[in-house]
Amino acid sequence: MASISLIAIARSFAADLDTGRIDELTGFKGKMNEKEGVYKVTFPRDDVKVVVDGWTMPPFMGLGTWAAFTETKTGAMVMGDTVLFEDEVNPALSAALDNGLSVTALHNHFFFDQPKVYFMHIEGEGSVDKLAGAVKKMYDTTKAIRGPNAKPAASFPTPGRGPLPEKNSITAGPLNEIFGMQGESKGGMVKFTIGRPANMHGVKIDKDMGVNTWAAFAGTDDNAIVDGDFAVTEDELQPVLKSLLKEKINIVAIHQHMTHEEPRIMFFHYWGRGAAKDLAQAVKGGLLVGGLFKASSPIQK
Repeated sequence: MASISLIAIARSFAADLDTGRIDELTGFKGKMNEKEGVYKVTFPRDDVKVVVDGWTMPPFMGLGTWAAFTETKTGAMVMGDTVLFEDEVNPALSAALDNGLSVTALHNHFFFDQPKVYFMHIEGEGSVDKLAGAVKKMYDTTKAIRGPNAKPAASFPTPGRGPLPEKNSITAGPLNEIFGMQGESKGGMVKFTIGRPANMHGVKIDKDMGVNTWAAFAGTDDNAIVDGDFAVTEDELQPVLKSLLKEKINIVAIHQHMTHEEPRIMFFHYWGRGAAKDLAQAVKGGLLVGGLFKASSPIQK
């Protein structure tokens, strides 16, 4: 009886979900799972040949983009997974965030894949028009990139900047001032690490146990790269991602590093090019947006 009731509820929700509008806005014909009350649109990434471990992979074997919609008390919820190539990731991520979706994971599914394939998971709540429209804008972003060039780019765009110098010579002083702490220097590079207290199985964990945000700088003061990792709570993840993307910092992975930690900590990795001080200010902006200076271990002057 309970199962029958749940199915009836799911069907009731499904009846209220405007599936025609989802088809219209996303540009794809979906399929309804009446038992779960979920309407799902899918399409294969068959516009680029993907070879995994020397084998040309059919999209059926795991190269499918999808978005699933279900009715809620206040509208609808969408969850999905988007198949992306490296030069599509950050434009698609920006399109998702700019249109009200949350990005909850970014990672690989394969080894030895050519070109490299990444998977971006999304979630959102609101009206069907808002959610389906956001999904369409995200998909359109990748189509615009692949349209003129079927071969994914081999590097980040760096307009106006040549290759990085072989010898690193970052000046630590200005960066120390921006972050309000003494960075670790080595071979012309500078690295800043900020811990964040958490608990796991009743044990306090912090910076040296792996709960940390860090930023490492190399190159020269005028032609530098920054790479690193942010440790954020679930509530902080979206605003901090938006802050870094706004400053043209590329996001390259979003995932977890631990289980059973309190609070739950999400980690995202990033890469940026530019003047060292500009990059430091961009990273600091993410720290401020996430309240990470306040939550971190005491900053050492």
